[in-house]
Amino acid sequence: MNKKNSVFIATSLDGYIADKNGGLDWLHSIPNPDNNDMGYVEFTNGIDALVMGRTTFETVIGFDVPWPYTKPVFVLSNKLQEIPDSHKDKVLLVKGTLTEILAQIHEKGYQRLYIDGGTTIRNFLKADLIDEMILTTIPVLLGGGASLFGELPNQMKFELIGTKTFLNQVSQRHYKRKK
Repeated sequence: MNKKNSVFIATSLDGYIADKNGGLDWLHSIPNPDNNDMGYVEFTNGIDALVMGRTTFETVIGFDVPWPYTKPVFVLSNKLQEIPDSHKDKVLLVKGTLTEILAQIHEKGYQRLYIDGGTTIRNFLKADLIDEMILTTIPVLLGGGASLFGELPNQMKFELIGTKTFLNQVSQRHYKRKK
């Protein structure tokens, strides 16, 4: 089975994944009466596990909803010493370099990974460890906040695989890394 690290994330028109206060309400600024998942379920059906950073993990457990993931979740953190009791059976804490972490995860049999969280995605990009990105753009300018992309040591080229439009306003682009 081929190893693959994939990103599926929404951004504002100006490239932010959270507003200036870390808020995500803007993600729901376009009416979605039929709760269109915009390809999320299809995407997650094609992955084995999730890799997310501590901040994303803490954001998700702060939502007033049941744990939303059915696949194994690996949380990267140098600060978090242990997973809260409420999520110990759902989440594994991993530490080390990205290469070491990926080796640990692959050793457990998980090859197709969903990489989530701004810092985690940026770090995987810096290490040239992202194979594909599915970017959904919500037509709003936030004017600041948490940026999806940051500085990279080298230019990276991606090939556009496809584009979709949802709700007549939301665009989604699927890119594959060209190496």
